[in-house]
Amino acid sequence: MIAALRPGDWLILSAGAILVGWLATFAWQQAPATRVRIYSAGKLYAEVDLAARRHLDVPGPLGITRVEIDRGRARVAADPGPRQYCVQTGWLIRAGESAICLPNRTTVALVGQDAHYDALGY
Repeated sequence: MIAALRPGDWLILSAGAILVGWLATFAWQQAPATRVRIYSAGKLYAEVDLAARRHLDVPGPLGITRVEIDRGRARVAADPGPRQYCVQTGWLIRAGESAICLPNRTTVALVGQDAHYDALGY
């Protein structure tokens, strides 16, 4: 099958590969996150600069969710929920990333300078 490809076919394949590489490099980059928004029961609980280094205890129906912010990243360090999905999400570093603790109705979302699609709205 490779022997059946003509020089024009190779040119089209090469141009396609270059286009895919360019798109992967430039078009899919997200802006860096600058702030973290923490929601409790659907209402904004706190908005903190990501450059800060602190721990927040966010109240919810099941108990306290502990959010950790450290040098440009944030995570849910502890949650009283049974499955710990939001804790397993790990560190959030890019604008649009979020961790949602459904049983405790707590959300941690990173935002940047530009409003882009987030993981849920995309």
